[in-house]
Amino acid sequence: MPRNVYFSQAVKSEQNLYEDLIIESLKIFGQDAYYLPRTLVNRDEIFGESASSKFDDAYMIETYIENTDGFEGDGDLYSKFGLEIRDEATFIISRRQWQRFIGTHYSNTTYPKPDEGDLLYLPLSNSFFEIKFVEEEQPFYQLSNLPVYKMNCALFEYNDENMDTGVATIDATEAKNAYQVTLNVSVTGGNHFSIGETVTQTVATGITVFGEVQTIIKTSDNAATISVSNIGTKDTTNAATATDSFRDFLLTSGSAGFSTNLVGSETGFTCALTNILLGQSFPDDAQAKNFQIETVADNFIDFSESNPFGDPSETY
Repeated sequence: MPRNVYFSQAVKSEQNLYEDLIIESLKIFGQDAYYLPRTLVNRDEIFGESASSKFDDAYMIETYIENTDGFEGDGDLYSKFGLEIRDEATFIISRRQWQRFIGTHYSNTTYPKPDEGDLLYLPLSNSFFEIKFVEEEQPFYQLSNLPVYKMNCALFEYNDENMDTGVATIDATEAKNAYQVTLNVSVTGGNHFSIGETVTQTVATGITVFGEVQTIIKTSDNAATISVSNIGTKDTTNAATATDSFRDFLLTSGSAGFSTNLVGSETGFTCALTNILLGQSFPDDAQAKNFQIETVADNFIDFSESNPFGDPSETY
């Protein structure tokens, strides 16, 4: 026979009270974290992925770390690629709070809940966690309600993503870890670029190379050394894609329309490119030994040979 109609498991007032108690518990026992929605750049509609991503926003929300004895996962491993830290954690956030602080900024049809690939920045451990799976049905329909999201996350491995959230501790990740090219520029009237500004160089008619300024070292009122990251190319002659194969900043070129000038997107200042310092990528990595290895290797490997490990008479 059907269940008794005089007893309901979906009383709205009881559901609201239950959810209020959960939110209060998260505020008492949880940790503040920043939620970073991922934005795909040039999304591949076939595979549903993008070669590059960016994070433009960061929203603070209270979250509970379900792991009580420390982060889970494989822990710290030494491999042939160096030290790998494979920490994992499960974070719990309130559905109502997510909708209030994050979901309200986006369309409910395209972004109705936390998405796999989004990030959580945990100030407690100064680390980023990438969402791998979002569990929506735990606890399982208590009071016929689903009040929380349970997110299974793994430690995030930075891969040159653009981070412009406005939170200094988060955006500093890009300046520290992104691939960078160091440029010397001449300045007119002391008008230097600003950090975070995008500078653009025209390398051919309708083709530009751009990058985001990460550091500025002013050597004088008329000169500076800057490092730029997130280097990209735009080809306005190709109306279909407005993109072009990767190009570098150039000092000289025989192409029509070429200019040694860098133009700032925010300040509008123009500075002439005077030198490109090769081999200066990842300048903040104190563990990098690329220069030492190259110096030693030059003593016993002749890189001018096309086949240094075979018969010298054989070329390819």
